[in-house]
Amino acid sequence: MTRRTVIIAPPPTPNGDLHTGHLAGPYLAGDVYARYLRASDRPVIFTSGTDDSQTYVVASAARAGLTPEELALRSATQIRATLEAAGVSVDGFAPFDKGYRQTVIDFVTDLHSEGAFRLKTVLLPYVEATGEYLMEGLVAGDCPVCLVESRGGLCESCGHPNNFDELLRPRSTVDPDAVVTHREAQILVLPMEEYRDRLADYYVRHRDVLRPHTAQLVREALDRPLPDFPITYPTAWGIPAPFTETPGQVLNAWAEGMAASMYCTWYAAEQLGEHTDRFDEHWLSEHGIDLVYFLGFDNVYFWGMTHLALLMAHGDRYVEPHAIVSNEFYELENQKFSTSKGHVVWAADLVAEVPRDLVRFYLALTAPEHSRTNFSREALDSLSSSRLVDPWNHLAGRLDALLAGVGADALLPVSETGAREAGIVVERFRSHYELESFSLHRAADLIVVHLDRLLNQADRVDAGVPSDLGDLVLAVRTLTACAAPLLVDLAARAERAGADLSLPAGAFPADPVAPLRLPLLSTEVGAFAPMAEPADIRA
Repeated sequence: MTRRTVIIAPPPTPNGDLHTGHLAGPYLAGDVYARYLRASDRPVIFTSGTDDSQTYVVASAARAGLTPEELALRSATQIRATLEAAGVSVDGFAPFDKGYRQTVIDFVTDLHSEGAFRLKTVLLPYVEATGEYLMEGLVAGDCPVCLVESRGGLCESCGHPNNFDELLRPRSTVDPDAVVTHREAQILVLPMEEYRDRLADYYVRHRDVLRPHTAQLVREALDRPLPDFPITYPTAWGIPAPFTETPGQVLNAWAEGMAASMYCTWYAAEQLGEHTDRFDEHWLSEHGIDLVYFLGFDNVYFWGMTHLALLMAHGDRYVEPHAIVSNEFYELENQKFSTSKGHVVWAADLVAEVPRDLVRFYLALTAPEHSRTNFSREALDSLSSSRLVDPWNHLAGRLDALLAGVGADALLPVSETGAREAGIVVERFRSHYELESFSLHRAADLIVVHLDRLLNQADRVDAGVPSDLGDLVLAVRTLTACAAPLLVDLAARAERAGADLSLPAGAFPADPVAPLRLPLLSTEVGAFAPMAEPADIRA
């Protein structure tokens, strides 16, 4: 029996809508992988939600003149709509509701009962004028590891943690002029050093599916003492901590990650018609799922170290992640996308102006897989036209001309060579869709390469050799199937026209094929209405 894959795209913080940098990272990558698995007849759940407990919501709400609750609700609605508009096929986008909070409470309460946490006195940044402790998104300063400006908890630049009083020159993000000192507080922490050996062993076993920058961060983290991870914080925003030792405190939002992902998985399964009583049911070890994270590099330490340690703290109850696929920052005009600074291209605006297949193709082609890459609207228009739309439509025209005298009910013979070459193409695309060498960039580039190959093949079709045309039709159908995880609207039109876009395992049989009219691409939104069915957000 094929193991089910559960794909987690980290729940976005609801302090604004998704910008194009977000879309170019884990959400497009997770969607392409999920669509590939479905086309390969491999069971999958692809899910996410929102991360309402983050203090970034508080800081952003203060700047916007809203309450955190108002901003979180508005942003969650916008995020859901943007994912759908971009064709991101999550099976369920979980709400931040009673079930979510209960899953988190159960997760940490079990660990507390087993003695996994320690009470520790720490120094935290403190605003004397208001009597508020600062942490995570409420505080900024300089990273003690790389000296680059950072928020609290984790440095986006080098990826290393900076807990408690480690930030250099801390300041409030809500009131940069406030006087910030340090004050003691007693909180609960997870002693990460106790999980060093298991973490090191995990990364030895999974090194083949790590991208180089992730592997580097893991090595650096394990080369130094692993800092205690805060479980609670003395602040007002978040889920109240259910521990007598820390009255009035809330759970660290980053401590919610694994329980939140379990709840997102349960919620998505419910949307698919699978009903269970336990929110953590799908993550239990006996079910043997392949758990895959797609995430930005700035999330690697939390998801790959602290979250993993929290899973390990439950003994053998839960699965470990099968793979962690990271991406770097996507830049706009060679600067990092920034919601707080207004340096953004909103994803919803982009897919309203440009057909989403073209957006997805360009973002894949320029995906920041191993280093920062740059978004340019001019380049999007130019590259999508010259490398995708024009050659695709040229191929469609050539195919239509060659099929002009062929009846719609005809079957065209396929040669052994044609079948073999179709199988080769599928395997080449598989090498870019499978996790060991997953690459949106190479998959998008391969579409371009094979468009050129098929145009040359079309020029060689000999009307006197029946299998020449059958081989071309099979090749075109195969490329359409392989491109379908990226070009979702074109694929939907092809399927409505009768094309089989499944990606079966094994060799292609030299079976006759029906004529195929290749759908056209356009640079204009709505040119081929009706569009594909709405993205599979089944919430």
